[in-house]
Amino acid sequence: MTDPDPDRGPADLQHPRFARAYARAVEGMNIRGATEHRRALLHGLNGRVVEIGAGDGSNFSHYPAMVTEVLAVEPDDHLRSLARSRASSAPVPVRVVAGTAEEIPAADGSADAVVASLVLCSVSDQSVALAEARRVLRPGGVLAFYEHVRSDRTVLAALEDLLTPLWHRAAGGCHPNRDTLESIVAAGFEVRDTKRFGFSVQPLVPPVAHILGHAVSPASS
Repeated sequence: MTDPDPDRGPADLQHPRFARAYARAVEGMNIRGATEHRRALLHGLNGRVVEIGAGDGSNFSHYPAMVTEVLAVEPDDHLRSLARSRASSAPVPVRVVAGTAEEIPAADGSADAVVASLVLCSVSDQSVALAEARRVLRPGGVLAFYEHVRSDRTVLAALEDLLTPLWHRAAGGCHPNRDTLESIVAAGFEVRDTKRFGFSVQPLVPPVAHILGHAVSPASS
């Protein structure tokens, strides 16, 4: 029996068509404002960072100089190859590896910060992924999050519920109806700052609710 290739992501998390479409779309998102969101997300981070769901590596160029190293975890093979190309020109050392948010390949308490950027919508289980983030964070470590979330408008939230089963299959596992901030609090994080805003991810697409903020892993579990 041949051992699995450690440099390939899980087969059930490969979405080649979506990954290529996402990589094209994220360039436009960055131009329309996501670049500023990423800068705000990463501002003030320092030391060792684990980035889950690193995608095409759009965050890498915005890490501040106080960050000593980044372990970037990405399950999709195509996006991970793009991320590796960006890592070579990042201002801080970045190592890109295959893996998932639910099984972060890092030791307990080894990270000063965990970055979750447009990924918690698509993990299989938010509670598991956030428990993993707490595991790898040192006490007092920071969870930096930037996510699209469930609308706070009743009609739009109901529409998101209706669309989720189809969208989940078509968009690489994405759930547009998740209340991610509630999940972060439920996981035991202490939210220090958060901003909620509408952001249009595509031209002619109505703004979608997003959150951006920082939370702290408490000293006690």
